[in-house]
Amino acid sequence: MRRLALPPRPDWREKAEKVGFTFHSADGVPYWDESAAFAFTLEEIERDIEAPSAELEEMALEFVGHACRDEEILTRLAIPRAFWAEIYDSWQRGDRNLYGRFDFAYDGQGPAKLLEYNADTPTGLLETGVFQWLWLEEMIANGTLPRGSDQYNSLHDKLVAAFANFRDGRSYSLHFACARDSEEDRGTIAYLEECAEQAGVKTSFLHVDEIGLTREGKFVDLGNAPIEMLFKLYPWEWILREEFGKAIPGSGARFIEPIWKSLLSNKGLLPYLWRMAPKHPNLVPAYFPDEAAPDLGASYVEKPLFSREGSNVRLFEHGRAIGDTQGPYGEEGFIRQQKITIPEFGHGHVILGAWMVASEPAGMLVREDRSPITGNLARFVPHVIEP
Repeated sequence: MRRLALPPRPDWREKAEKVGFTFHSADGVPYWDESAAFAFTLEEIERDIEAPSAELEEMALEFVGHACRDEEILTRLAIPRAFWAEIYDSWQRGDRNLYGRFDFAYDGQGPAKLLEYNADTPTGLLETGVFQWLWLEEMIANGTLPRGSDQYNSLHDKLVAAFANFRDGRSYSLHFACARDSEEDRGTIAYLEECAEQAGVKTSFLHVDEIGLTREGKFVDLGNAPIEMLFKLYPWEWILREEFGKAIPGSGARFIEPIWKSLLSNKGLLPYLWRMAPKHPNLVPAYFPDEAAPDLGASYVEKPLFSREGSNVRLFEHGRAIGDTQGPYGEEGFIRQQKITIPEFGHGHVILGAWMVASEPAGMLVREDRSPITGNLARFVPHVIEP
């Protein structure tokens, strides 16, 4: 693994916007950064990223099968009791999941270390599956990268296949919804709609606050058409605490992601994975604050059970807080994870995001941040597998 300095294309912004990647910059600062690329060997990808992702996904699914019927775990994870039965039923029905992303610390010198699992509503799909691949093709065509270069990236094709599999051989319609006032969320939804349409699915879009509820407890769209299946780019931990969420049991609607994913999009997963496989080479020691933690050490990271974009994370060195990030999370509780070194290659701290689609490895993104706590302004840097 190494960081390459490369010349940015002068027209990359126009090319990004042409494919719907309009959120390529934030406050005038590029989010997409093609002044560099991270180069990997095929062995690094297959051995250190793809294989561990598949293994960790199996462990995560094993955890769900146990946790969905364990009241102590559900309580620990701060899942409202009113939804316990619905989560169990969703798992027992075999409700299919679409995608998620493992975030790893990795520098090519040892095993990738799992920092967290973004199992519900992660963004970064369009820039990974489309724009990053188009960048690779152009870099090869213009001779910047050698012929035979490749990328760990089957994300687009696997998303299309996954939407087709939701059909089970039947036609179906799929509503897509996200919150207002987020260009990134709207762009992500538009891309996923395109993937679904390529799979032969009829789609329609509405904002989350436009979803209606009939007297019979059924969800409907603005035209009062029933919502039978909904992809929601809107976190389960919010839904389960909002008024409309109370209607989910008995509504008959199916969701992507399914409600059992609420057990994985929770930092409380990390202590349970460590309990399942202590000393696992890809895991970092993690505990709840009231647990004995002999291998945690005095330097650790405190993370809210529910947190996004690095919010409300606190760093401790020798038991003393040395830094934190602000945000609205933490009321439901925290976990503690051993503080490990986040790799640097001279331009910031580097995190790898390994995508899973339908619980199968599907590709990768690389983000770089000046802070050791990766936030929403971390730069997306493309990657290449060298020939």
